[in-house]
Amino acid sequence: MLVAAAVCPPTPLVVLDMPDLRSACHAAIAGLAEARPETLIVVGGAETTASYDRAAAGTLRPWGVDLVTPGGGEPVLPLSLTVARLLLGDRTPDGLRSVAFDAAPEECLALGEKLAGGRDRVALLVIADGSACLGPRAPGRYDEAAGPLNDRIADAIATGDPAPLAALDPVPADRLWVSGRAALQVLAGAAGAHTFGGRLLMAAAPYGVGYFAGSWLA
Repeated sequence: MLVAAAVCPPTPLVVLDMPDLRSACHAAIAGLAEARPETLIVVGGAETTASYDRAAAGTLRPWGVDLVTPGGGEPVLPLSLTVARLLLGDRTPDGLRSVAFDAAPEECLALGEKLAGGRDRVALLVIADGSACLGPRAPGRYDEAAGPLNDRIADAIATGDPAPLAALDPVPADRLWVSGRAALQVLAGAAGAHTFGGRLLMAAAPYGVGYFAGSWLA
């Protein structure tokens, strides 16, 4: 069963810059221990849905930074899971799962239900961001609909309510460049009908992209 979750953004800036956001992410991750989880699973968006060895490594070299995560072998992790490994430091998660950016909501919800469906007390570290259409400096074209959608995601994290995340429509989410939609719906699937004690530790959009740091505790 899901007993805790943390949400952090997949941007390399959270480990290279933006110390306030990095501190908030570290606080969200540290807070998972309060729920005494037996299993920690990292979930993040990527081009494809896949499972990786718990000790797999990632690197930021494709983004111009010669930085490799803890782990072994050739770096294979997508960006979201690479950022997660860097935020976790020396702690090795029990599972690393990517979910395709374009995965259908039913697929995402089913994956979340599967990840939290065993007898273990499960904590999820979900690497996801909001809209990238929030301002003139955004990677996507500014859209006035981006703000309300981004706010709904932030409110769901703050209130520990999975229902708004489960209800995210992939069509407007894709139009508004919400690359974290699929990973957030995995979280909703893991939570099921339960609500959690939510904490939104930080929400920011300094480059027109919605970044969140928050946690859920049962």
